Amino acid sequence: MVVALDGRTPYLGNVSAQQVKGELESLDGFKKRVDGIIKDLEGSKASQTNVRRQEVTRAAFGGEFAEAQDLYAEYNRVHTHLTNLSGVLGDQIEAMRIAIHAVDTGFTDMEEATQRRFWELQSKAQLHEQQSQKPGDQQRADDTKVVM
Repeated sequence: MVVALDGRTPYLGNVSAQQVKGELESLDGFKKRVDGIIKDLEGSKASQTNVRRQEVTRAAFGGEFAEAQDLYAEYNRVHTHLTNLSGVLGDQIEAMRIAIHAVDTGFTDMEEATQRRFWELQSKAQLHEQQSQKPGDQQRADDTKVVM
């Protein structure tokens, strides 16, 4: 991640612009795969729209059938996580592009709007990180468990 030492100038550490560009290409590829998963999912019979159309009331099962609701809730949770991941990756890729441009031109020589956008993206990334590390967030802990 690009950080600021003085609050204004991005610092890349002992990393060449070429290394950062290589990392950016890797992130770009990963984001494309995530976007592909989302697109495939949304275009399939398992899409949110199709699943909603195929909802069956609990009464149709003659009683409670919690597993069906749990499956639907889990699908929505995974879809939301993938969509959020795609957005965060897109923002970080944009921030890295700006940082690479800053290495070539100098951050203070870039347009003010570009500098502002860079810091907006960094703020969003920090906010996302803080939200994902909330103490007591049981859902995050559950995401790492393997159920057999």
